Amino acid sequence: MRLSFFGHNERVIQKAVDVLASGGLIIYPTDTVYAMGCASHHAKALEKLAKIKHEKKTKPPVSLVCASISQAADYTGQIDNTNFRLLKTYFPGPYTFVLPVMKKLPKALGKRGSIGIRVPKHEGICALIEALGQPLASASLHHEDEVRDYTTDPDEIEQEWGSVVDLFIDSGFGGNQPSTVVDLCVSPPKIIRQGVGEFL
Repeated sequence: MRLSFFGHNERVIQKAVDVLASGGLIIYPTDTVYAMGCASHHAKALEKLAKIKHEKKTKPPVSLVCASISQAADYTGQIDNTNFRLLKTYFPGPYTFVLPVMKKLPKALGKRGSIGIRVPKHEGICALIEALGQPLASASLHHEDEVRDYTTDPDEIEQEWGSVVDLFIDSGFGGNQPSTVVDLCVSPPKIIRQGVGEFL
C-alpha cells in the first residue's frame, strides 16, 4: 500500500500506527533519506527488518527514531549534561547520535552497549511516533548501486522495496545524503559517517 504524506495527515498517521502495531514494516520519509522501519518493541517485526537487511535476526543494525530527546532517554537511560547539551543543539535535525545504553532495552532490541538515536526534523513523522507510543526501529534504504547510494524517486522505491513492506509513505522525492552519525560514547565525540548535517 502506498499513501501520500505531505505535512501532517491524521489518516495516514493512523494507518501507519495500525500497520506498525500489528508487526508490519513501513517505508517512510525523514529529513534526509527514506528509511525502512518497524515498531521498536515488536520482536517479529525486527526479525523481518533484519532479514531484509541481511543481518543477524537478534541484533539488526537499527537506530531508534524518536519524537523527542525525552523519549530517547527512556531507552538510553539518563543522558549526562554534556551529551544532553549536544542533543539540544542538534535535534531535531539530520543527525544520528550513538549513545551508551544505561538501562535495559526492550527485549526485541537485544542486548546492546550503545544505540543510535535520531530525532528528525519532520513534523509528520514525529507525530506518527508519538501516536505509536514508541520509537521506530529504523534502517536507511541503501541502494546496491555503488554510484547511487540512496534511491530518491518514490516510484523507484516502490518498485524496489514495495513488495517487502506493508506500507510506503510517499512524501515526494527524498534526499540522497544520509544523516551524520556521531559517536557520543567516546570523548571527544567521533564522527562515524559524514552526512548532510554539519557537526562542529
